[in-house]
Amino acid sequence: MSIPRPASDSATAESGTEQKPTVRSGGKTRSRAAAKDPAKESKPRPAARAKAEPPASPVEPVRATSALPAAVAATFLASSTASSTASSTGSTGSADGARGTEGGELPQGRFLDRERSWLAFNERVLELAEDTNIPLLERAKFLAIFASNLDEFFMVRVAGLKRRIATGVAQRSASGMQPRDVLDQIWRRSRELMARHAATFQQEVLPDLAAEGIELVRWPDLAEAEQARLHTLFRQQIFPVLTPLAVDPAHPFPYISGLSLNLAVVVRNPVSGHKHFARVKVPQLLTRFLEASPQRYVPLEDVMGAHLEELFPGMEVLAHHAFRVTRNEDLEVEEDDTENILKALEKELMRRRFGPPVRLEVEESIDPYILDLLVRELNITEAEVFPLPGPLDLTGLFGIADLDRPELRYPKFVAGTARGLIDVESASQPDIFAAMRERDVLLHHPYDSFSTSVQAFLEQAAADPHVLAIKQTLYRTSGDSPIVDALTDAAESGKQVLVLVEIKARFDEQANIKWARKLEEAGCHVVYGLIGLKTHCKLSLVVRQEGDTLRRYSHVGTGNYHPKTARLYEDLGLLTSDPQVGADLSDLFNRLSGYSRRESYRRLLTAPRGLRDGLVARINGEIAHHRAGRPAFVKMKVNSIVDEVVIDALYRASQAGVPVDVWVRGICAIRPGVPGLSENVRVRSILGRFLEHSRVFVFGNGGDAEVWIGSADMMHRNLDRRIEALVRVTDPAHRAELNGLLDLGVSDDTDSWHLGPDGTWIRHAQDAEGRPLRHVQDLLIDSRRRNRGSAAAR
Repeated sequence: MSIPRPASDSATAESGTEQKPTVRSGGKTRSRAAAKDPAKESKPRPAARAKAEPPASPVEPVRATSALPAAVAATFLASSTASSTASSTGSTGSADGARGTEGGELPQGRFLDRERSWLAFNERVLELAEDTNIPLLERAKFLAIFASNLDEFFMVRVAGLKRRIATGVAQRSASGMQPRDVLDQIWRRSRELMARHAATFQQEVLPDLAAEGIELVRWPDLAEAEQARLHTLFRQQIFPVLTPLAVDPAHPFPYISGLSLNLAVVVRNPVSGHKHFARVKVPQLLTRFLEASPQRYVPLEDVMGAHLEELFPGMEVLAHHAFRVTRNEDLEVEEDDTENILKALEKELMRRRFGPPVRLEVEESIDPYILDLLVRELNITEAEVFPLPGPLDLTGLFGIADLDRPELRYPKFVAGTARGLIDVESASQPDIFAAMRERDVLLHHPYDSFSTSVQAFLEQAAADPHVLAIKQTLYRTSGDSPIVDALTDAAESGKQVLVLVEIKARFDEQANIKWARKLEEAGCHVVYGLIGLKTHCKLSLVVRQEGDTLRRYSHVGTGNYHPKTARLYEDLGLLTSDPQVGADLSDLFNRLSGYSRRESYRRLLTAPRGLRDGLVARINGEIAHHRAGRPAFVKMKVNSIVDEVVIDALYRASQAGVPVDVWVRGICAIRPGVPGLSENVRVRSILGRFLEHSRVFVFGNGGDAEVWIGSADMMHRNLDRRIEALVRVTDPAHRAELNGLLDLGVSDDTDSWHLGPDGTWIRHAQDAEGRPLRHVQDLLIDSRRRNRGSAAAR
């Protein structure tokens, strides 16, 4: 059979697909004439409005063009001329401009394709691995992250698209592309990126590691003494856990688990002369790269391949090749009122192990006989076969990135205690509740310590005899979670503890089932949210007896209650004793645990009802402010933005002259900079040592900036199929800080990627004179260190 080989790293994609950026970290930077002055953008007044309602000013319809300008339209896919409709994933709004909020017809082809945008995001991760200005072991980690990201993309997005096509329910995407065309583009672009990924490892990172004394070699490159050492290791620690599985009439083709690395082996019986196929799984619990001698490492599968005669004694080993299968691992839990959600999820987790294959990675030198057998037995198409140079599965580079070579990593950064809690930390008996009574505390992780803020808040609540109740959402948490320990301690001490555990958090389902049972055994009331909806909001509520009254203390965040990822993910949180927020959280928890139907709140916007409409109303409000001559702008920081209703609202704001800035980490369906549609929209993306995870929404509001933070991205799943919450930030200093953060992220003076109207991302890492631009995360680290030094001096 003929399998398409990967394109070379220098190959260009066809028109309409994302191109490899022509400007990388060492390239020429295009710069706007001047960055905006944050001080002129927004000057918050001393107090914010008490309610979450947007301005009531009427907004006149904006007349939009019926087609994009020819210069831009020429870059679109031919299919984008078809009528744009809302995605089949469930958006409640319309993508048709004629029926939108503003009443004007917006042009067809105005949305970028979601799947291609995700691949462009992963390409940006790959660019970090290619960037020689980044420490070497961090580059190796970015190679592993790219591989891990692509694994999940195939397991979920590609698998879901294939399933919808097979069942006939797939519809034309909002970008105008037919599902089959989207899938073909995914395969083609993935092949190009995987080839570039392998080339970056082989031609750039591998030699650079060797230059630093870290050698990743293959078995033939080892010295005799190294091979002898690994032979002993094989006999003692590897051989006992291997299980060779033959394939013949008495032994059917074995089940190949998803993401497992395997050896396909061909042996011959010297007596009969018959050839046989066998499979040997590479144990996932063993170290992927084995140390042959100090700082010299060899892949585990190479060691196994060199000792196959011991697995097949009396047989001749003719050939062996590594291969790897990716399967559909997207859960489809059927929820109804008659079945326990926990039991339904456990059954689906068992089924997930046996999902159909969606990708086969093989060594490019694979024997045609073995390849034909794998393709036939796995029942996959040629398009799903990806031949690559070995070693396969570069997620194993996570282990190399963890080597004890601090000079090859980012400089160490230790988070400090948030400014609003420093006095509490230095007290003989820390009292976080006292600090929260005095003022709201804005947290910015990982620059502000999670352990001395959120974790300490819950631990103090668990130990405080005046605390009567704790209510908590858990979406993801760590294996040895101090959050879970605090909640169990509270329950065991007699406090009422309600924990909403989202057991459907993707790929953390088993862990969350375990936590749910541990919490129940400790006496916590554990619930799993509302049927048909994931609970993604990040909320904590503590009820405390203070004299004759009860006071509620709240935390609303953008990230998970996960101490380990809080050191790696950028997130925001608000600690407050504001009665309105406390009442809102009480109402929302009652909705999640009982039968409350409340959908309006005082300082919260919640999904699935209210959040999209609330944001769109505020965007429309900025149009009214702009027409009245008042300060107006829209700024967003999100992980992804694909919701057609929100994007159309941003387009109409741009048409009305309102400046719109979007800082997005991942998927983006907006086409910025299109004349007559989005010339006032700028889109930036920032990737670095920390994963940008916070969600922030800032509206000019006539000069009294309105700021929201929370858990929701601008995606159909978040706005329609999840419980999400945004909280309005009212402290003037906090509003100014968050507004300044977004200005910093989209500034032309910081290192970022800029999105063009054709969907191409260009990295701007140097100024017009060729000097390197500072990274936002480095600036924030420096700022925290200076503040800490100033506090110590006082």
